[in-house]
Amino acid sequence: MEKSQYDLCIEVLRRLDKAGILKDIILVGSWCTLFYKDFFGRKKYMTSLTTRDMDLLIPLPRAIKANVDVAELLKDLGFIVGFTGSQGYIRLEHPQLIVEFLVPEKGRGSDKPYPLPQLGLNAQALRFLEYLSVSTIISKVGSIKLKLPHPANFALHKLLVMSRRPKAEKQAKDKESAIRILNALIDSNQNAVIKKAFQAMPKRWQGKVKKQLTDITEKKILEVFIRI
Repeated sequence: MEKSQYDLCIEVLRRLDKAGILKDIILVGSWCTLFYKDFFGRKKYMTSLTTRDMDLLIPLPRAIKANVDVAELLKDLGFIVGFTGSQGYIRLEHPQLIVEFLVPEKGRGSDKPYPLPQLGLNAQALRFLEYLSVSTIISKVGSIKLKLPHPANFALHKLLVMSRRPKAEKQAKDKESAIRILNALIDSNQNAVIKKAFQAMPKRWQGKVKKQLTDITEKKILEVFIRI
């Protein structure tokens, strides 16, 4: 990861914070693994980041009261408005970073973009995202308070949704990231936290998670789900 990509990420977060909307946003996706380093402190925790995708979850869209044209806010940084998918999901594109907004899917769901008129954008509604907002932590990045899913929820969510990934390579990366974080939590004596996050899942979700833990080296993670 080039340093300039990290600096760009921080500047995006800084501007969203100054505009008064970062408090209503949870950073999700692979960028979380970078900011979890502070959570684990001196404990052994390795991370790598090669993605351009910066996913921002808005758990309660109607809670956003500020009116901010996000595209205009980031325009001078080199971001342009792009569209993805047949339904026209908006994302902000830069050669080094792609910023996308997500919301939890409700009810039967819809393929249509979720409108965010107060931000001048729309968002993609996805299943299972509500689980990432159940338990969160705050990571301080300079003067910025950045909200992240708790590492246990993040890792279990990765295992839950990885089979929905169309490419085997991305599935493997998701699993590797999840296993690394769960092992780091176990090494930090947070077995009870993992078990609590797992038990908060519906039984059907739990089955999907356990189905991904097939390797003999993952046995100690499976054991956490059934004992303290």
